[in-house]
Amino acid sequence: MREDRKPDELRPVHIDTTFNMHAEGSALISFGHTRVLCTASVEERVPAFKRGSGSGWVTSEYSMLPRSTNTRGSREAVRGKQGGRTHEIQRLIGRSLRAVVDLDRLGERTIYLDCDVLQADGGTRTAAITGAWVALRIAVNGLLADGVLGKDPIIGQVAAVSCGIVDGKALLDLQYSEDCVAQMDANFIMSSDGGIIELQATAEDRALGWDKVLQIKALADKGIADLVKIQLQAVAC
Repeated sequence: MREDRKPDELRPVHIDTTFNMHAEGSALISFGHTRVLCTASVEERVPAFKRGSGSGWVTSEYSMLPRSTNTRGSREAVRGKQGGRTHEIQRLIGRSLRAVVDLDRLGERTIYLDCDVLQADGGTRTAAITGAWVALRIAVNGLLADGVLGKDPIIGQVAAVSCGIVDGKALLDLQYSEDCVAQMDANFIMSSDGGIIELQATAEDRALGWDKVLQIKALADKGIADLVKIQLQAVAC
C-alpha cells in the first residue's frame, strides 16, 4: 500500500516554463519521477483539409526517449513506423487541447504540441496533456502580445490525471508500481470547471461496480482542481 502520500494526493508536480529557449511555448512537467517536455510551435499554415477555411488547427506529437524506462527501447523513427500506443496518445493529446480552443479565432495557422517523455513512472499521457496546455497558453499569450491574434482562441483550461483501484482502494495519480497491479485504472481528461473531455477506464481480471468508478471520479475531481491551480501559477511566472 502507498506509504509516501495519502490516497487522494498527487505526486509532487513541478512545471518549468523556461526549459526551451526556441519554442513559442514550453513546459517541462514532472509528476513525481515522470517527466515530460512539452513544446508549442506556431506555423503560419494549416493542413490541406483546413486551407481556405479561415480556421486553424492544433495537433500533437508524442514520443518516449529510448531510456525513459528501466530498459532501453529503440526509437520509433529507426523502426520506420509509430507504434499503436504512440499514435493513440498523440491523437488523445490533440483532441484534448482542441476541446478548449476556438479554431476560428486562431486563423489559418497551426500550433504543434510536441510531448517528449524524458522519464516514465506512470501517467505519461496525463502529464503530457497537463503540460501541453501550459505550453499552448504561453504560445498564445505571445501571439496576443504581438498583435498576431485579436481575440484569445483559448476558451478553457484542460488538465489530466490518472486514478485507479489498487488492493480494493481508490488511489489518485498512479505511479508505475501501482498502475501495473491495479484492478482498474483510468485517465480523466477534464476542463477546469469539472467537465469531462475524455475518460479512459479499464478493469483488469474482472468487472467492477459503479461504486468504484464514482470513488475514482471523486479523486479525479480533487486532482484536477489541484492541477489547474499549478498550471495557472506556471503561466503567471
